[in-house]
Amino acid sequence: MRKTLLFLFIFTLISTNGFSQESELSVEKIMQDPAWMGTFPENIKWGYDSQNIYFDYNPEANPGDSLYKINIQNKSKIQKVSLEERREIIPSAGDLNKKRTKKLIIENENLAIADLKSSEITQLVDLSEKIEDPRFMADENLMTFTSGNNAYLFNYKKARLDQLTKIERGNKKEEKTEDASEKDAWVKKENLELLGVVRERKTKKEETEAHRKAVAEKEDFTFYLEDRSISNLQVAPNAKYATFNLITRKPGKSTEVPNYVDESGYTVNLPARSKVGDDETTVELAIYNFEKDTVFMVDTETLPGLEDLPDYTEDYPERDWEEMEREVIPSGTYFSENGEKAVVNIRSKDNKDRWIAAIDLESGKLRSLDRQRDEAWIAGPGVGYTYYGGGTFGWLPDNKHIYFQSEETGYSHLYLLNVDTGNKKALTSGEFEVFDPELSNDNKNWFLTTSEVGPGERHFYKMPLMGGKMEKLTQMPGNNEVYLSPDEKYMAIRHSYSNQPWELYLKRTRSNSKAEKLTAGQSEEFSSYSWRVPEMIEFQAEDGAMVPARLYKPEADVKNDAAVVFVHGAGYLQNVHKWWSSYFREYMFHNLLTDLGYTVIDIDYRGSAGYGRDWRTGIYRHMGGKDLSDQVDGVKYLIENHDINPDKVGIYGGSYGGFITLMGMFNEPETFKAGAALRSVTDWAHYNHGYTSNILNEPSKDPIAYRRSSPIYFAEGLEGDLLIAHGMLDVNVHFQDVVRLAQRLIELEKDNWEMAVYPVEDHGFVEPSSWTDEYKRILKLFNESLLD
Repeated sequence: MRKTLLFLFIFTLISTNGFSQESELSVEKIMQDPAWMGTFPENIKWGYDSQNIYFDYNPEANPGDSLYKINIQNKSKIQKVSLEERREIIPSAGDLNKKRTKKLIIENENLAIADLKSSEITQLVDLSEKIEDPRFMADENLMTFTSGNNAYLFNYKKARLDQLTKIERGNKKEEKTEDASEKDAWVKKENLELLGVVRERKTKKEETEAHRKAVAEKEDFTFYLEDRSISNLQVAPNAKYATFNLITRKPGKSTEVPNYVDESGYTVNLPARSKVGDDETTVELAIYNFEKDTVFMVDTETLPGLEDLPDYTEDYPERDWEEMEREVIPSGTYFSENGEKAVVNIRSKDNKDRWIAAIDLESGKLRSLDRQRDEAWIAGPGVGYTYYGGGTFGWLPDNKHIYFQSEETGYSHLYLLNVDTGNKKALTSGEFEVFDPELSNDNKNWFLTTSEVGPGERHFYKMPLMGGKMEKLTQMPGNNEVYLSPDEKYMAIRHSYSNQPWELYLKRTRSNSKAEKLTAGQSEEFSSYSWRVPEMIEFQAEDGAMVPARLYKPEADVKNDAAVVFVHGAGYLQNVHKWWSSYFREYMFHNLLTDLGYTVIDIDYRGSAGYGRDWRTGIYRHMGGKDLSDQVDGVKYLIENHDINPDKVGIYGGSYGGFITLMGMFNEPETFKAGAALRSVTDWAHYNHGYTSNILNEPSKDPIAYRRSSPIYFAEGLEGDLLIAHGMLDVNVHFQDVVRLAQRLIELEKDNWEMAVYPVEDHGFVEPSSWTDEYKRILKLFNESLLD
C-alpha cells in the first residue's frame, strides 16, 4: 500500500500481478458462491419410525425444495422427499406422551394429536386465534395449550375445552364517578333537603343497587396486563396453577441505519438496536392460582446477596455506591412432572449472579437452592450467555431432583440437586466442558457431548443417570454432532474434520460399532485441491498461560518470511479445533496465503470459547488487553520458532477480529506493519447492551473499562498500513462506527489508511462479489506492505 494518498472510498478492482508466487487457488475462486464446494447435509432429523434420516441436501440447487432422506435399510440411496411425503411428516415441534407413542402438535394453527406408529393425525381444537405450546398434563387425557394471552385445558375423553386463565390487555375499566365542585355539591344537598320526593327516590335507588350487588354472582376474575407483555405462560402438570412472565419495556433511543440502495430509489432508514446502557426492561414472575382465581407475584427480595456490590466499584472511591437490591430477571417456571413442585432460574440484571430457587406456589415465596456468583459475568455452555438465562435445566422423573449446568469449578459441568434436602452432586468433572445433555427414553442414562478428549474435539457419551463412568460412543476425530434415532438404537452423525466439510454417517448406539459414511458431497473441483490440516500448537503468553493456535506453514521453497495473524470474530467462539470451521472462506484464504509463502497463525485468544471460565472471562473490563497480548505473543513465537521477519507481520479479522486488528495497529505498531479491520467495533459504548454490559459493565458506571477497551481512543498510535472494510447496511456493528473513526484519523492527519465500503451488505456479507472485492484488497495490502 502506498502511503502518499488517502482513499476514503475505493471501488477499483485490484490485481495481484507483479508477485512471483503461484497457487492453484485464487481469491475469485474461494470467495465465489459456496455451492462450488459441493453439497453437504444440514438440519438432520429422524422419522419417528427410526427408519429414515431426513436432512437438507439440495444437490439440484433448488431454492425452495431441499429435503432428502436415507432409509437405513437402503443406506446407499439418497432420495428426494416428495411434496406429498413432506406433508405427511409429523412436525418435530410438540410434546410426546410418556410412552412416546403419541405427540401433541400444531397443524394449520390447530391443536392435533399424532399417532407415531400409524402417522395418523387427529384434529382436536380449532380456534379463531393461533394455538401454541401444546403439552400433556400428568393425566395424559388432559392437554393444555396457549392462545392469545391465555391458557386452555382440553379434556380428550370428554372432548371438553375450558379456558383456564382470563388475561386481557390494557387496564381495567373503572366505573366513572363525577367529581362535583363545591358549588354543585351544595346545590345538590339543598335540593335533596327541600324536595322530599326526590330524596325518597334517591334512597330507593341506592337500596335497589345495594340489593342487586348483594345477590349478584361473583364477577369472574380478570388479570389486566396494563402496559406489560406476557411470555412463558405455562400450566402446571396437575392443572392447579399457571405461571407467566410480565415484561415491561422502556425502549432506549435506537440508531437508524440508512439504506442508500433501497429499491425505491430513496434513502430508507433501517431500524436498528439501541446502545449499551439503554436497557430499562423489567421482568416479573406471576402465579395464577386457579382454585383461588387470583394472580400474585413471586417475591424475589429474599434472594441471598441481592445487595452485593460488584468488585469494580472499588475503582471509583469518589462515588457513593448506595447499597440497593439489584434488579433480577426470572426465567419461565420449571414444574416437576407431577406439578406439585416448581423451580425458577433467576439472573441478576448485571449478570453476576444466578440463583436457582424453589417456588412456594401458594405464596410466591422463594427458597434459594443454588447461587453461582461470578465477578465477571455468568455464562458458559449450558448456562446461557445473557441475563435472560436459558441453557440446560429440568427435572428427573422422581420429582425430587433437578439437573442443570454450572461453571462452579471453572468448567461447565452437569449437576443434580435434591430440592427437598438441598444436596448437590456433580455428575461430570474435569478440565473439559459438557454440551447438550439429554435423558434417555427409559430415564436411566444420560446422553451428552463433551470435550474430554481435548478442547479441539467433540465426542458423544452415555452415562448412568446418577453419574459414573462415561461410555464413549463416537471415535472419529473432529466434531461429532449426534442425532439419536427415536428408539435410540442408531446415531446419525454429522461429522467433519479440519480439511473435510460436514458429511453424514450412521452408527449403532454402542462404542464398538463402526460408523458408515452415507454422503460424499464434495465437488470434483473442491476435492482436487489438497487442503491443509493446520498444525495444532500452543505457545506461552507473557503471563505464563499456554495459548492454543492453528498454524499454516509454507513449503521452504516459497517461504517469504512474512506472517499473517488471523483473529476470529464473536469473541466467545472457538476456531482452534479439528473440525470444519465456520470461517471456511478464511480457512481457504489461509491455504492461498500459505501457497504464496506466508506463514499464517489463527489463535484462540483470551475470551475464546472451549477452555473454561477463566479463559472466557480473561477480557473482563479490558477488551484489547490479554486478547491482544495473546496475538503479540503469537508473533513472538513465530519469530523465535519459524524464522519470521519481525518487519513483515500483518493482522486481519472481522467483527471482534476487526476490533482486535484496530487495537493491534494502534497499540502495537512495532509488531503489526499492516492490518485489515473488517466490520469492526471502534467504540464499545456504541455496541449493544446484552453482549457489551457483560464484559465492560455499563459506560456510565464503569467508564474506565470503556476507555481502555475502545480503539477510537488510541487512533493516534497508527503507524502501519490499515485497510478498513465495512458494510453500509450493518445493523449489528453500525457503519457509524467506522465513520466516527475515519473522522478521528482525518483529524489526526493520518495518511496511511484507506476504507472500502459495501453499500448492499449487512454485518455478514452475502454477495460473492463483495467477498471477492474485500479479500482482493486484503491480499493486496499484505503483498504490498509486507513484501515490498
